[in-house]
Amino acid sequence: MAHNTLQLLAHEVDAEHTHRKQVTVSLALLGTLLGGTLLINSMITPIFYGSDSDVKSLLAMLAAILLGLPVVIHSIKSIIGGHMHMDELVALAIIAAFATGDYVAASVVAFFLLLSELVETRTALGARAAIESLIKLTPTRAWLIEADGSEKEVNSARLKKGDIIRVRPGDNIAADGDVVKGLSSVNEATITGESLPADKLAGMQVFAGTSNLTGVLDIKVTRVGQDTTLGKVQSLILQAEHTKIPIMRIIDKYVKWYIPTILMIAAIIWFFTRDVNRAIGAIVVSCPCALILATPTAMVAALSASARLGILIKKVADLELAGRITAMVFDKTGTLTTGQLYVTKLTPANGIEPAELLKAAASAEQMSKHPAARALQLVAREANLQLLTAEDFAETPGKGVTASVGGAKVFVGRDTFLAEQGIDTSNVSDPALHEEQGFSTLYVASGSKCIGWIGLQDKTRTEARYAVDQLKGTGIKRVTMLTGDREEVAKRVAAELGCTDVKAKCLPHDKLAIVEQMKTAGHIVAVVGDGINDAPALASGDLGIAMGAAGSDVAINSASIALMSNDLKRLPFLVHLSRKTRTVINQNLLFGILFIILGVSASAVGWLPLIYAAVLHFSGSLVVVFNSARLVRFGEELEPHRPATPINP
Repeated sequence: MAHNTLQLLAHEVDAEHTHRKQVTVSLALLGTLLGGTLLINSMITPIFYGSDSDVKSLLAMLAAILLGLPVVIHSIKSIIGGHMHMDELVALAIIAAFATGDYVAASVVAFFLLLSELVETRTALGARAAIESLIKLTPTRAWLIEADGSEKEVNSARLKKGDIIRVRPGDNIAADGDVVKGLSSVNEATITGESLPADKLAGMQVFAGTSNLTGVLDIKVTRVGQDTTLGKVQSLILQAEHTKIPIMRIIDKYVKWYIPTILMIAAIIWFFTRDVNRAIGAIVVSCPCALILATPTAMVAALSASARLGILIKKVADLELAGRITAMVFDKTGTLTTGQLYVTKLTPANGIEPAELLKAAASAEQMSKHPAARALQLVAREANLQLLTAEDFAETPGKGVTASVGGAKVFVGRDTFLAEQGIDTSNVSDPALHEEQGFSTLYVASGSKCIGWIGLQDKTRTEARYAVDQLKGTGIKRVTMLTGDREEVAKRVAAELGCTDVKAKCLPHDKLAIVEQMKTAGHIVAVVGDGINDAPALASGDLGIAMGAAGSDVAINSASIALMSNDLKRLPFLVHLSRKTRTVINQNLLFGILFIILGVSASAVGWLPLIYAAVLHFSGSLVVVFNSARLVRFGEELEPHRPATPINP
C-alpha cells in the first residue's frame, strides 16, 4: 500500500511540474505577443502622428523593455551560475541597440529570439508531447472486481499486483496483466508498433495503454505504474531525450570559445566601419541557434519515427551506432524463427508408453517459459493428459530443466545435460537419424533412467530471408546465426535464410565468446536475440537489440535497443534510419556554419541591416527544424507486420 501511495504522489508531483511548465510557457507566449503588439504599434504610429512623434519612441522603448528584459535576466542568471549559452550574444546585442537609442531594433531582435525559443520548445523538444500522449493512454480510473464479484471504480494508480479488473470494449487497459476471462481484440500499436489488432483470450498477456476493441476482458494485474511496459516506454523516451551523441558534446565543449571569438569579430567590424549597427547585426546573426538545433531536432524526429514502429532506443548514441554496424549476430529460436516449437515425434524407450513420456516431460516443464515447454503444454492439452504437480523446479539456460514429478526426479533437456546427471541415453534410438528433417530433440529421464526423446520443429519467420538480404544490402559483411540446436538443424536454417556463417550447440557463454572474437577482429557487432538466454551476448555486443521485448524485463534491461514486436523488417529500417539521421544532421550543420559565415560577412559590408539580421536568425532556426521534421515520417512505407498469435501455455 505504501508503494502504491508513493506512486500516486509521484504522479501528482509530475502533473504539478507539467502544469507549472505549461503556465511558464503560456506566460512567455503572452509576454511575447504583448511586446510584439507594442512593436507593431510603434511602427504604424508615424502614419497617424508623424515620423518624429514621441509616441513612436515610447511604444518602441516599452516593447524593447518587455521583450528584452527576460532575455537579459536569463543571460545574467546563466553567467552567474557558470553556464554559458548562446543567448548571451543576443542579450548583448539588445543592450547595445537599446543604449544607442535604436529601440525598434532592440525590440525586433528580442522578439525573434523569444519566438525562436518558443518554436524550439514546441518542436525541437517535441518528445515531451509524445510522452504526455503516452501518459494519457493509461486511464486514470479502472473497474476493480471485488471478492464478492461486484465492481468498484478505483483510481488506477491504486491498483496492485493480483487485483482483477474488468475492461469493456472501447476502454484502454489500466495495467499490465494476464487475461483470466473473456475474448477480445486489442490494439497494441502503442506498445508493439503493429497496426493490426491482436486477439486475446484467457492466459494471454495484455499491456497498459493498449485499447480493448470488441469484447469484455477480466484481467489479473501483474504490473502497475512505472513497472508496466508502457511505463518503461516512457522512461526510455525520457532517457534517450537526455542523452547526447559525440558531435553534441563537441559543440558543448567549444561553446566557451565561440562567444569571445564572435565578440572579437564584432569589435573588428566596428573598428574598421565605425558603424555600431553592423557590429550588432553580426552578433545577432552569429547566434548559432541553427547550429545548436542541428543535432537534437534530427534526433528527436528520428526517435519519434522509431517509436511509431515499436523500436525503443535507450540512448541517441545507439541510434548513431546502428548505421555503422559491420556484423550482425542472431539467436535462432524466437528471433529468426517463430519460437513456437511444436512436437512432431515421440520416441519412448522400450516398455514406456508415448503418453507416459509426454506426461512426464510436460509436467516437469510446466514452470518454464521456453518455447519447447510451451509446445509440450500444447500437445499435452490436445491429448487431454492430466498433468502432475511439479516441485523443486530448476532450469539451466541452454541445457534443460529438472523437477520432482509424482515423487520421481524428472530431467528434460539435451543429451549432454542428461550425461552430466550421469544418465545413460543409449537405451533409446539415435535421433541423429532424423536430424536432416529439422528436428530438435529433448531427452526425458525419470530417476536415473532415460525414458525416451521428443522431436520438435520450429518455423523460420516469413520475413526473415527478406530482412537478412536487406541487411546485406546495407553493407553488413557478416550475418551469423547462433543456436543451441544440433549442427544439422542449424545449417538447414542458416542456408534457408542466407546467413554467412553459423555456430551450433552454443551455450550462453559460448555466444558471449563468439561476440567478443568478432569485436576483436575489428567488427562493430549488433547482437539480436529474445533476451531470455541471450542477455550476456546482448550486453557484450556494441549494440544489443532485443526482439519481441513487449513485457520482457530481461530484454528491455539487457539490450541497447528493444523491438516491441517480432518483425525482422524493423532491423534494416533501423540501419537506414540511422544513416538518414546522420545525413540530415550533416545537412543541418553545413547550413548552420554557412549561415553564420555568410550572415557575419553580410553584416560587415553593410548588406544586412540589424532588423533583417533578427528576421534571418529566426528563419535559419526554422529551416533546421523543418529539415529535421522530415524524419518523423521516415518509414511510413514499411508494411505493418502482424506477430504470430502466441501459444497459450
